[in-house]
Amino acid sequence: MLGGMLLPKRRPTADENGEGTTPMLRLLLALTLLSPGLARAEFPDRPLRVLVGFPAGGAGDLTARVIAEMASAALGQNAVVENRTGANGMIAADAVAHGTPDGYSILECPMGTMTISPNLPGQHLPVDVVAEMIPVANLALSTYGLVVPADGPLRSVAQLLAAARATPGKLTFASAGIGSAQHLAGEMLKRMAGIDIVHVPYRGASPAIVDLLGHRVDFFITNLADVSGQLRDGALRLLAVADDIGHPGYPAPAISADVPGFSISGWFAACGPRAMPRDAIEAWARAIRTGLQQPQFRQRLLENGLTPFYESADALATRMEANRRQFRELIQAAGIRAE
Repeated sequence: MLGGMLLPKRRPTADENGEGTTPMLRLLLALTLLSPGLARAEFPDRPLRVLVGFPAGGAGDLTARVIAEMASAALGQNAVVENRTGANGMIAADAVAHGTPDGYSILECPMGTMTISPNLPGQHLPVDVVAEMIPVANLALSTYGLVVPADGPLRSVAQLLAAARATPGKLTFASAGIGSAQHLAGEMLKRMAGIDIVHVPYRGASPAIVDLLGHRVDFFITNLADVSGQLRDGALRLLAVADDIGHPGYPAPAISADVPGFSISGWFAACGPRAMPRDAIEAWARAIRTGLQQPQFRQRLLENGLTPFYESADALATRMEANRRQFRELIQAAGIRAE
């Protein structure tokens, strides 16, 4: 009512009654209302990111770039690598876990970040990788090897053990930091061989290698990808591999020949935030699986001391949990704490 006058009722237009739309358009509108997922663009429809928590030049950076190139080729979108270093990969993990969980940003996640760091007492981590992240796919297995300076006196694991027993507390081993896989490998050797050796932590594999070459530390158990260049040019000597499978490009005896039961190996994979959509997980996994069938990607991994190895999200989750149990027991037994 306006000023006491009754206004006539307005009749709906044909469009408001739906009479002005075609049957096909009405059907599409109805389906969109009933199934909101139909309105979502197919993944991916814009550029992608692979975050890596380690600097350029290392195994983590290498595998991140391989994942990005595989995704660009298979998914039709440009994928870029971002290095966000620090806290054994946790800075990059935090950015992915607490970013928009749409699958456009994933983490290059190595074994240490996903299975060792969560078990290390004394840390204040920005992200709970167990609760806040999920596996996407495995890309490669990493063979670890015991390396020494090529111009040094050590020629075998047996000789190294004899030297350690002859001079307790004198022989030193490097690591990429307290609680790193290299640290745990040295502690494992120490306990299983019953020797007294001294841990010397570094801020990453690169400075550890520099001091190893300079004879400021005696040996280093690390993944072959970290030392492939020095092994090829003859600066370092590979005394033994750290598991019973080894690597086709680096023939060597296993540490277990002298220390029965000794075994440690690593892996490099892709992970995402917990709420990552299923279609995004499947797309990234498909890109990695397809890429690992391509000779250029396989050869690149092999040349850098890695073994191409696809593993689905479910299988990778099982592997992660087994590693977490293994390292939890070792960390507790050795009394390792973050500093």
